[in-house]
Amino acid sequence: MSLLLQVEGLEAFHGVSQALFGVDLAVGEGEVVALMGRNGMGKTTTIRSVFGLTRTRAKTLRFAGEDLVGVAPHRVARMGIGLVPEGRRCFATLTVAENLLAAARSGAWTLPRVYALFPRLEERQKQSAKTLSGGEQQMLAIGRALMTNPRLLVLDEATEGLAPVIRADIWSAIRSLKAEGQSILLVDKTLRELLPVADSCVVLENGRSAWSGRPDDLTAAIRDRYLGV
Repeated sequence: MSLLLQVEGLEAFHGVSQALFGVDLAVGEGEVVALMGRNGMGKTTTIRSVFGLTRTRAKTLRFAGEDLVGVAPHRVARMGIGLVPEGRRCFATLTVAENLLAAARSGAWTLPRVYALFPRLEERQKQSAKTLSGGEQQMLAIGRALMTNPRLLVLDEATEGLAPVIRADIWSAIRSLKAEGQSILLVDKTLRELLPVADSCVVLENGRSAWSGRPDDLTAAIRDRYLGV
């Protein structure tokens, strides 16, 4: 398995304050990696750092062999990393179809394919994004990222705060993407759904990688230490 994303010794800064102190993770081709940790431990900052949205330094920060340090966010996206950010951030006044087409790049992911993954979006393709429910907006955010035809899809809290039926639809879509060989870096707090889909896990604590391994190795003691309330 060839590596897509390589992160070693990642440090990040908010102004003069340091937020990450040494994050290590890797995502291989066709692999789903769960990035885990309690609130405030650095998961979103890690994602922002990969996308060039935070001032960083690192021993290694590479995607598909290319250095990401200092690369502008729009160039990171063009390199083949698709982001579904926390909070969805759809274009409120654009229709569903316009949102999907706004960032589209040529490839296997097309409007019909996104609509097949999320039939609700096809039903609402002419509605503005602001009229959608929160769950439908999350589907739209995922569909928009897929329309960039990414080699790596990054999902930051893709199911947080959603109704159970919508959460089930999104997890079903994630499982379908995994089955198709889509590489995914996934942040989520619901271990019951997260662990079965993950190939490996990285746990952050206080801006550092505290544990990494396979889901089967994530014992109750490790969960209590790093993920418990």
